[in-house]
Amino acid sequence: MSNEISQQIEVPFELGNKRLDQVAAQLFPDFSRSRLQQWIKDGQLTVNGQPMRGRDKLTGGETLILQAELEAEGEWLPEAMDLDIVYEDDHILVLNKPSNLVVHPAAGNHTGTLLNGLLHHCPDLIKIPRAGIVHRLDKDTTGLMVVAKSLQAQAGLVAQLQDRTMGREYEAVVQGYMTGGGKVDEPIGRHGTQRTKMAVNPMGKDAVTHYRVVKKYPTHTHIRCKLETGRTHQIRVHMTHIGHPLVGDATYAARSRLTKGIGPQLRNMLQSFPRQALHAKALALLHPVEQEWMEWEVDLPEDFKELLATLDADAAIK
Repeated sequence: MSNEISQQIEVPFELGNKRLDQVAAQLFPDFSRSRLQQWIKDGQLTVNGQPMRGRDKLTGGETLILQAELEAEGEWLPEAMDLDIVYEDDHILVLNKPSNLVVHPAAGNHTGTLLNGLLHHCPDLIKIPRAGIVHRLDKDTTGLMVVAKSLQAQAGLVAQLQDRTMGREYEAVVQGYMTGGGKVDEPIGRHGTQRTKMAVNPMGKDAVTHYRVVKKYPTHTHIRCKLETGRTHQIRVHMTHIGHPLVGDATYAARSRLTKGIGPQLRNMLQSFPRQALHAKALALLHPVEQEWMEWEVDLPEDFKELLATLDADAAIK
């Protein structure tokens, strides 16, 4: 990937009387607004070769000249890591994330994250915001993630997440017997007192989860969820809100409701299941460069399969 960017484009007259940063966002859609604003400040994005402020208005007919160099976005270190890569080309990478893997370095997790592994696999990702990570999965959630390998791909994938055209479907096992599918349309924000948790909050951001039943068990339900939005812990919070927390979710279902009458094998499985039973099963998106619709689906991980097998066995002896 070249670190040099050299582009120029004439401002259409219909964009006259608009701010430079607004016009730049329309004419250079491959780059984020924040990055374009920084290039304007640094004099790497000029008007007729002259630096201007982002708030200065254009009249139309000017030539915007972008001469920029991509710089490292962070001080993260590459680390060798086995990655289950499902698809890869010059612009995107799709992988199947295992459980017990933090996606992005943060306080207490500076190394050993997926980002560190991605940088080892593709060192040029250091030049992309957040090393190309445009959406995240929780540490113990498994399944499909897409990573941008170019700025053009990063801008395109972020746009699809924002306009809700990227398709993401998850499978989960929840506590309780669900009679059928439905939709949860409740805003999500920070929990009022426990800052590490999220909660349904009227002051939060809009969040919509569609769910349908895959299989019903006497005391649990296997469901498939489709996200319209991508809020932190969205499925976990929404399912807890409607009275069906995820199996193994230590944060939102601190004490599993072990219904009387379940067999010892299922009881042991539920008490020892090490994580929330949530798997990002399917991903669909428009390739941000090739403009081709693409879809992937991955198998359930072994621990999830064992949970379902135990539920099946328990239901069979009822």
